[in-house]
Parts: sequence; structure tokens; C-alpha cells
Amino acid sequence: MTEPTAATAKTKTAKHTASPFGLPSYEMPKFDLLNAKVPEAFRELAEKGVAQAKENYEKMQAAGDAMTGILDQTYSAAVKGVADYNYKLIEMARANSNSALEFACGLIAMKSLPEMVELSTEQTRKQFELVAEQSKELWALAQKMATETAEPLKTGVTKGLNNQLASA
Repeated sequence: MTEPTAATAKTKTAKHTASPFGLPSYEMPKFDLLNAKVPEAFRELAEKGVAQAKENYEKMQAAGDAMTGILDQTYSAAVKGVADYNYKLIEMARANSNSALEFACGLIAMKSLPEMVELSTEQTRKQFELVAEQSKELWALAQKMATETAEPLKTGVTKGLNNQLASA
């Protein structure tokens, strides 16, 4: 009865060995591919494929490096623009705070109701003009920031397209 079991075990291609952790491990059958003969046409085709893949990889690497440089310039421009915008906002907040403080001091010094109404009207007019001017400045700064941020992208894409057209 033990003979058929031994014969069955010999026909299997994978060996079963016990693992120290209790899980079975299997060995893969070994094939002798190194000695197999490959026709010359297949070999040439494979070599051409490898050469083309290497060339494409190098092109992709160069394009990736170029894009990294473009993104670096874009982010630098964006960071500078945001810093300038924030600085302008702080400057405007300071100007608005000073204006409000001057108005409060002026109200304290008032002795009659008509003077208070006149000062309030004047303050409202000045504040409206100030806010309108500040809005124009912020809009101009935002446009400048958008233009400066988009410039490296525009230049990079134009350069890339020109390179593609020249190589085609």
C-alpha cells in the first residue's frame, strides 16, 4: 500500500517541505531557459524593443525634469504673489484701523450733534473711497499674481510643443 503513494509523490513537480512556522512551502520547478535557442529575428526584435523603451524612458525622464522645473517656477511665483497680497491686506487693515481710531477720537472731541453728523458723513465718504481704492489695488495685485504664476506654465508648454513639432 505504501508503493502507490511513493509513486504518486514522484510524479509531482513541486516539492512540499515543512516550514518551521507550520505553513507549507513549495519549491518552483526549475526550467532550463538559458540553454533554449531563440531565433535571431526574435532576438533582434527584442533588442529593438529594449532600445526603443530606453529611448522613450529617457525622453519621459527629460520631460519630467522639465516639468518639475516649470512647477518649481510656478510655485515660487505663486508664493511670492500670495505673500505680496497678504502684505497688502495687512497694510490695508492698518490703514482702516487708523481711520477708525481717528474717527473715534474725533467723535469724543465733538460738542454738538450737527458736528457729529458732519464728522460721521465725512468719515463714511472717506471710508467708502478708501475701500473702493483698496479693492482696485487688490484686484490689480490678484491679476498680476495670476499673470506671473501662469507665465512659467505658458512658457514651458510653448517650449514643449515647439520641441515636439521640431522632432516630428
